[in-house]
Amino acid sequence: MSDQLRQKNKKLLIILGIGVLFMFGFCYMLVPLYALICKKEGINGKSVTAAVRYDSNTHIDKSRTIRVYFTTTLHSGLQFKFIPLQRSIDIHPGERKLVYFYAENQSGQEMTVQAIPSITPMDGARYLKKTECFCFTQQYFFKGEKADMPVYFFVEPGISKDIKEITLSYTLYDAKGFIKNQQHFTKGRIDL
Repeated sequence: MSDQLRQKNKKLLIILGIGVLFMFGFCYMLVPLYALICKKEGINGKSVTAAVRYDSNTHIDKSRTIRVYFTTTLHSGLQFKFIPLQRSIDIHPGERKLVYFYAENQSGQEMTVQAIPSITPMDGARYLKKTECFCFTQQYFFKGEKADMPVYFFVEPGISKDIKEITLSYTLYDAKGFIKNQQHFTKGRIDL
């Protein structure tokens, strides 16, 4: 093999190696970038998982009403009772509302759980804002413990007039593999 052919092959290998590294890096970053964009923009049913400040000077649009439905699911056979205390409410854009979700630990042991929210339709997700929610932190439950857990929220007045209904869903997960802090916060819960 000639020196000229070796140089071409070496150059081709370097280019291919850089290409493979670039593709690997791009694929590695694709999922976190997608999740970040969905979270920031409120698309794909994801919503912001931190409190939003409610401005008491927000204009309440009493000319229209949006019905908000509440649903719950349990992840992979979690032994909890988890239901909304109201199946739906009517809200004027800009109006702040308080709803409660009931949770009961039926597992026979102490557990830490986390609720993950999802909002549909996708266009409505960016306008439903939670000012306080049990989903912002992990919840610790003693064996047999029961609790009413609050969600304060509002729908921004800028929501499209085509959106008449929004569904706020929560899926409850066992968080034992994801416990970040040994202290357990129960702020905002009302024990029964």
